[in-house]
Amino acid sequence: MPRKARIDAPGALHHIILRGIERKWIFQDDTDRDNFLVRVGTLVSETATACYAWALLSNHVHLLLRTGTVPIATVMRRLLTGYALSYNRRHRRHGHLFQNRYKSILCQEDPYFLELVRYIHLNPLRSRAVKNLADLNTYPYSGHCVLVGKREHDWQVSEYVLAYFGGKVGRARRRYKAYVQEGIAHGRRPELVGGGLIRSVGGWSGLKKLRKGLGRIKGDERILGDSDFVRKVLASAEEHYERTYRLKSQGYDVARLAKRVADIFDMEAEEVCSAGKYRKTVKARSVFCYWAARELGESATSLGRMLGLSQPAVSISVKRGEKIVKEMEIEMLNE
Repeated sequence: MPRKARIDAPGALHHIILRGIERKWIFQDDTDRDNFLVRVGTLVSETATACYAWALLSNHVHLLLRTGTVPIATVMRRLLTGYALSYNRRHRRHGHLFQNRYKSILCQEDPYFLELVRYIHLNPLRSRAVKNLADLNTYPYSGHCVLVGKREHDWQVSEYVLAYFGGKVGRARRRYKAYVQEGIAHGRRPELVGGGLIRSVGGWSGLKKLRKGLGRIKGDERILGDSDFVRKVLASAEEHYERTYRLKSQGYDVARLAKRVADIFDMEAEEVCSAGKYRKTVKARSVFCYWAARELGESATSLGRMLGLSQPAVSISVKRGEKIVKEMEIEMLNE
């Protein structure tokens, strides 16, 4: 059965679950865990990916991320590839470290955001990596310790989470702790890790109602949300795939895109991809990066090679390009 394409969009919220191959360990010691965290911090900072919650266990990892300037798939590919190579080199091993495909569930923020933060941060307690809530408060390999003020990671977006519990940090932390403690009695919450269209729309009765509007739909483990959210996500994904097909059918590639951007900025196509720092060149190159990444699916790595830029510089250009496109109110397709 062919793999389903990942669903993503700027600002989308994702619950990421990755496991070691055959459920084997992916962290042998704290050096491995620290290595992984440094890579997470670097990547989410470079790509403006918001990280709200995370937990490292011996054989699996949970992350709650919001898509930034590059697709989540690109962020995860860089993270897993870099860490696996480092891990194999350190432990003198060969072969795959992670399961073939990590799980990525696109989540509806309301009402699932806080539930997911709590679920993820209780993982060390459920898996018995820590004995009790007091130990969890100081456990260094979960974002919970940051939210309760025991440790700092400048790449973790703690203010956004704490704002749900109050305007003053001290009071918000106390309320957050109480919220986490209440969650202990809720158990493993399989509905938060399985996604699933049937579960998300309220069982088979909800699925039948949804089918009337969208035609024949099968269970989809990529989405966690109510029926309206599922419908919008699927419709948006279908629109994106149709647009991509339309672009390819019209022969759009990076060369044609460069010509289109050159026409907009009244310059030669070669200048768009040049290393110049003139204001117009930077703007044109930024728009080119944004459309190439978002519309044509080019990776930051390929764009970096093409333009002679580092991956972080490409990510910055993509973000700048998005702003320019909105300000200038321009479209990639000009028909």
